[in-house]
Amino acid sequence: MALDHARKLMTARLVDSLYTEAMVMADEARGYFDEVGRGDRDLLAPAQRVAFSCESLKVTTRLMHVIAWLLTRKAIAAGEIREDDPGADSRRLGREVDSDAAVIDNLPGPAQAIIRSSMDLYDRVARIDRGLIEPEPESPALGLLRRIERAL
Repeated sequence: MALDHARKLMTARLVDSLYTEAMVMADEARGYFDEVGRGDRDLLAPAQRVAFSCESLKVTTRLMHVIAWLLTRKAIAAGEIREDDPGADSRRLGREVDSDAAVIDNLPGPAQAIIRSSMDLYDRVARIDRGLIEPEPESPALGLLRRIERAL
């Protein structure tokens, strides 16, 4: 029982921490792409300006998927909604739209940093999301111990 409580507390802290990170990143992305980055965007060739705008939208979408997932996890932890089926589409992290590394490399440095940070955050949350529905692989040592226990 104490382990279950500790696991829930750790999960709540992790979700809170990721939520704060996502909100700060969303604010930074908005500030850059909507304001500060306009000067950077205006210096780009037309095709790169389109790529800049597309990547801005991808960052926003990526972060909104993360934030929505985290808010769902917070609501479940608070008992506001039930965890009926962690594999249900309504409980899963929204699908990410991939970014092309070659396109990112041709964008201004601050844009690259924001894009890569959003991808990293999304990947971390996606691992947690997958962990909710996919069993963790058993360690080889634990598997061996279980086989020995069954044999005895």
